[in-house]
Amino acid sequence: MIPELGHFALILALAVALVQATLPFVGAARGDIRLMELGRMAALTQAFLIVLSFAALMQAYVASDFSVATVVANSHSAKPLLYKISGVWGNHEGSMMLWVLILALFGAAVALFGETLPDTLRARVLGFQAWIGVGFLAFILFTSNPFLRLSPAPADGNGMNPLLQDPGLAFHPPLLYLGYVGFSVTYAFALAALLEGRVDAAWARWVRPWTLAAWCFLTLGITLGSWWSYYILGWGGFWFWDPVENASLMPWLAGTALLHSAIVVEKRDALKSWTVLLAILAFSLSLLGTFLVRSGVLTSVHAFAQDPARGMFILGFLLAVTGGALALYAWRAPSLQGGGLFQPISREGGLILNNLLLCTLCATVLLGTLYPLFLDLVSGAKVSVGPPFFNATFVPISFALFAALCVGPYLGWKRAELGPALVKLRSAFAIAVIAMILAATVIDRHAALAAIAFGFGIWLILGSLYELADRVKLGRVSWSETRRRLLATPRASIGMTIAHASLGVVVLGAVATAAWNVELIRTFRIGDQAEFAGWQVTLSKVEPVRGPNYEAERAALTLSRDGQTVTVLTPERRLFLVQRREVAETSIHSNLLRDVYATLGEGDAQKGWTVRLYYNPLAPWIWLGAALCAFGGFVSLSDRRLRIGAPKRSRAVLQAAE
Repeated sequence: MIPELGHFALILALAVALVQATLPFVGAARGDIRLMELGRMAALTQAFLIVLSFAALMQAYVASDFSVATVVANSHSAKPLLYKISGVWGNHEGSMMLWVLILALFGAAVALFGETLPDTLRARVLGFQAWIGVGFLAFILFTSNPFLRLSPAPADGNGMNPLLQDPGLAFHPPLLYLGYVGFSVTYAFALAALLEGRVDAAWARWVRPWTLAAWCFLTLGITLGSWWSYYILGWGGFWFWDPVENASLMPWLAGTALLHSAIVVEKRDALKSWTVLLAILAFSLSLLGTFLVRSGVLTSVHAFAQDPARGMFILGFLLAVTGGALALYAWRAPSLQGGGLFQPISREGGLILNNLLLCTLCATVLLGTLYPLFLDLVSGAKVSVGPPFFNATFVPISFALFAALCVGPYLGWKRAELGPALVKLRSAFAIAVIAMILAATVIDRHAALAAIAFGFGIWLILGSLYELADRVKLGRVSWSETRRRLLATPRASIGMTIAHASLGVVVLGAVATAAWNVELIRTFRIGDQAEFAGWQVTLSKVEPVRGPNYEAERAALTLSRDGQTVTVLTPERRLFLVQRREVAETSIHSNLLRDVYATLGEGDAQKGWTVRLYYNPLAPWIWLGAALCAFGGFVSLSDRRLRIGAPKRSRAVLQAAE
């Protein structure tokens, strides 16, 4: 009965979404406040219905209701509770339910917290949000119904992909979707502004919190996915330029550009058309990722479905959402007159350069991701675009972005001089060059590109911190005055400093791990020893263990130095009983400066076991820096100016302006 209730709630949600997608537009066109208010109530009702439907689906998974087809396909009674819950979104049907749930919650948030918005703008934003919901709800109900029943019901389910039975993957999709779907709000704001023909500082102030929230969640989602890939897949790396990884990176790059562009609109009333276009592209790229994961056009451990029919539905929806928005943009964007004249050397000029570089990076990733698919479609030829292409194209453009990143905050609005800004950064530049030289001569003289990148990481950290130190006059005034200035500094500025400096931490970790790691692959028998990265490694034992839904072999690898045991690594090779699938479970000994990483391969007592060992310097900095980057975004989001938005103008003032 509960699955039927969830199915019925989903049908009602579609009906409510259709009301929300039409009547508010009529109300905005006629100035009818009742119809516009109906859009707000519809958004709240739709959110309630989808929460009810999602709760019904989760109940089916937790209770192991094997009369529901998707529960049979993706769950098992022996699974731990955490993975029964995460199994709700660890498949195609459930992940789409999570998508519409988050979409509805964002719509409800606009309805609840959008009181400072003009009534017509809020009505149109909710209307465009509803059209997105209509598309996805129709997709679920007509092609991916998660409440289909089986009769007779099997005794047990098929289980979940063992690779997904991990705490990291339990939380990765919700965070990623909060980012993807969050950009739907900025998309709706952009289209509503195009209809109204008005993009101003107040609009930018309303858009920035939604953009920043989506960007923070997407950053955390990408970080968690990278961390999962690192410690679960057993290959010792953190980013493989997989097409689905790229699909999450592209909206992140576009969203980063949108964040910076919205600042120019708010501060200087410029870059209006460009900001609206970025808002459209950020969400369109999020939909592109949805298409890649579910269309069957690629094979990836991240892919949910391999159904071309579903893929064509999403492709059509993607073309409608993107094409319709771009058509509206082409029609209305010329009416968005920009203001705020400025010189090329200025804060505005620096932000434009930042946008151009970010968009070039995004276009590079898009080209490398889609080119093999287009070539296969046109000629049937199979090519692979992987790390060599992206390292040769993405990395040099990133260097240009990093070089400019620290200079921009020192430039004034409208007009500035480059010389004084560079003088203030001379100490940071000198230290970065010294670090570059030391990395090239002491660590590895053959890895010149890595040394340069390492220097840029130092430059990002010091340059960002120097800007904050200059702002609070650290060392030039008394400590009490410095503290007063720091407390008076807007949180948005402090968050910017944290995010920029944290990006430098990520660069240092990524460079050190990729360029200066040590790898050992060899066969060990019990008692065998080997030298590895300054340690003596001994395979002490391999013993059988049993988990809740798997059997495993667990090795004990003793790492010692000068006869003293440093740590014991315990990698496993697990056999999941339901799927009869083997999965390697890594063992990592970590501190802030390095990871020692081990995986256990196939073998037996006679022939020995294949063991992989990696020494990854500064590896923890990758995820620590990325988490701090998101934290900087949340610090900025706590700025009171962003939380309260722009003040609401009275209807009398709005009518006079019209």
